[in-house]
Amino acid sequence: MPKPSLTIAQLRSINFYTYGNGKRLVAEYFNHGKQDATWVHLSAAVAAGVVTSTATNPIWLVKTRLQLDKEESGAVGKTRQYKNSFDCAMKVIREEGIRGLYRGLTASYLGVSESTLQWVLYEKMKSHLARREERRIASGREATSWDGFVDWGGRLGAAGSAKLFAAMLTYPHEVVRTRLRQRPVQGGELKYTGLVQCFKTIWKEEGLVSMYGGLSPHLVCNPPSNPMDHDRKL
Repeated sequence: MPKPSLTIAQLRSINFYTYGNGKRLVAEYFNHGKQDATWVHLSAAVAAGVVTSTATNPIWLVKTRLQLDKEESGAVGKTRQYKNSFDCAMKVIREEGIRGLYRGLTASYLGVSESTLQWVLYEKMKSHLARREERRIASGREATSWDGFVDWGGRLGAAGSAKLFAAMLTYPHEVVRTRLRQRPVQGGELKYTGLVQCFKTIWKEEGLVSMYGGLSPHLVCNPPSNPMDHDRKL
């Protein structure tokens, strides 16, 4: 089974690389080399989200299938459907085609709004901190330990609050994406056939609260891979 930490590392590596280079290329070719414009951050974030979602969707699908397979077999005493990650991927391709590995991709693209919002908010807050530092330098005042604390503490707070706000606003796509990745029921029938149909079915059968199921673990596991890492890696 793919380890969650490995999957997150792969996802963030692709995301950081695409965002950083996307921001540089958009600024160089369309904004005279200036990277501090909101629309530049927005464009780079969207590109990073789309590339990351497309590249990692098969990994997340296999991970979801293996987790559900283990839960179902343990709950009702059934034989597990998949032996390991490779077996799961091969069965998905054989039974559902290559497209089966990309179930839930539409919800992932919808989820690009989360990373996009997160990056834009973080860049805005980081710019505010940068202007504070510029004013200090212009005044000729020596940097103090408090200035260092505000710089790093501000970046940490900006990264955390940007992630929290973006996740709270866009989290329902995570639930829909997971439901769309579920294995077809017996006979090959799909309970969830598309993005809109899945949203409607969950809302009708389980209500609004179900759209935020699993939010707490999502927030707990994601802060370590926040935009601050981007500043250190680029």
